[in-house]
Amino acid sequence: MVTLFVIAHAPLASALRACVSHVFPDEAKDLLTLDVPADEAPEQTVAHAKAQIAASGATEVLVLSDVFGGTPCNVAALITDGIQSRLVTGVNLPMLMRAVTYRAEALDALVNRAVAGGTQGVIAVGAAAPQNQLRRAENGQKQHHHQQ
Repeated sequence: MVTLFVIAHAPLASALRACVSHVFPDEAKDLLTLDVPADEAPEQTVAHAKAQIAASGATEVLVLSDVFGGTPCNVAALITDGIQSRLVTGVNLPMLMRAVTYRAEALDALVNRAVAGGTQGVIAVGAAAPQNQLRRAENGQKQHHHQQ
């Protein structure tokens, strides 16, 4: 099974792990996380990340980081020597939930699932609703008012 490792600016990694724990209590215990403090040297963060991977005994790791080019992403790119791994940036909760759900799949398939979950989980909900309500009123249909 692929090991999932979230590396993000503090406290995002821990917050995402808490959300996973809420939905999948049994899966959260196997989720590695590293919150990168603003004042920590990158070399120290690399050491912490490598230690977590070594302690887990992972041979395949999907690393999810928050922002491309940020310290967590740069650290993630340095920690996977000697193991099969992939790195995906832009982690969000839908991406992580999808990765947890499909972590038994092959690493490349899991990457595709995670990216799809992350992108499909971003939806502009509020922008479309008022336009649809106005259109119905203009067509002479009965207008319903809902509390928001």
